[in-house]
Amino acid sequence: MPGNPTIVFAAPCEVVIEDRDVPSPGPGELLIRTRLTLISTGTELTILEGKYPPGSAWARYGKFPFAAGYNNIGEVVGVGPEVAEEWIGRRIATQGNHAQYLCLPPALARPIRPEVADEQAVFFTIAEIVMNGMRRGGVTWGEAAVVNGLGLLGQLAVRLCRLAAARPVFAVDPAGPRRACLPEDPGIVPVNPLEQDLAELVATMTRGRKADVVFEVTGNPDLIPGQVSALRRQGRFVILSSPKGPSLFDFHDLCNSPSFTIIGAHNGSHPKCEEGDNPWTMLRHAELFFDLLAQGALDMTPLISHRAPYTDAPMLYQMLVEDRSQAMGVLLRWGE
Repeated sequence: MPGNPTIVFAAPCEVVIEDRDVPSPGPGELLIRTRLTLISTGTELTILEGKYPPGSAWARYGKFPFAAGYNNIGEVVGVGPEVAEEWIGRRIATQGNHAQYLCLPPALARPIRPEVADEQAVFFTIAEIVMNGMRRGGVTWGEAAVVNGLGLLGQLAVRLCRLAAARPVFAVDPAGPRRACLPEDPGIVPVNPLEQDLAELVATMTRGRKADVVFEVTGNPDLIPGQVSALRRQGRFVILSSPKGPSLFDFHDLCNSPSFTIIGAHNGSHPKCEEGDNPWTMLRHAELFFDLLAQGALDMTPLISHRAPYTDAPMLYQMLVEDRSQAMGVLLRWGE
């Protein structure tokens, strides 16, 4: 039965809204009505533009037509066989698409605390990605950190590094509007790399020690070789972004000689279930994120740049393709 508007990338740089059938929950599934979704200005736009090397992982999961989205806040309005009816009425976060209705098993649902508003909770996947990258990068108290790129991932990386008591945290981006989104915090140092020598600044402010950990969050492979210049010997370089193509990287001069550790931090490296040596699943990180929001340790409101009905999606994606530097959190409303 039609009545399920869904945002679809029909072809490179072409966004449409298709009226698909409302799904029926099967055994072990929830029927979810979407309340709010968040556009990913990184992953989604990379797929939409189709600017990635043929044969890469991007090409394998970015096939057109593509049902976009993975930051979804919704309400359970029905259940299939073998699912407790207590789920009905619960507000949950899932990695569901930009669609009015979807069906998913309860194991993929992150229950949201009553104190946490939809507009705060909708950043949960971004938080899971960053929290996983920080754990893999081993960020700890008193360390100096550099975050290259201040999109949503970078903004949250800066904030979570400070919550982990890293100091100072160098927040690097040439776009003034992005630097302006940073919180007022003496432990955060905004840096315009077009006007300041990052490596020199980091060395000066760390008494010559340089950074313990550097995060790549730009997604630009051409920038990666230069980012390690701010890193101390035996420091950690964390790839928190998904770079779009190869980098020309001298592994002797830029890795082996200074003995850097290069750490991949894709969201898929989360454990599937809680394990003794790593209990931090996506669900566990989402719970922590919601706790931080409820307790006032994090506030995502300054990172919301656009609020619009889902019907404006084609226009908003076009705006982002033309210039994403003026946008941050772009929210799509799906009802009252």
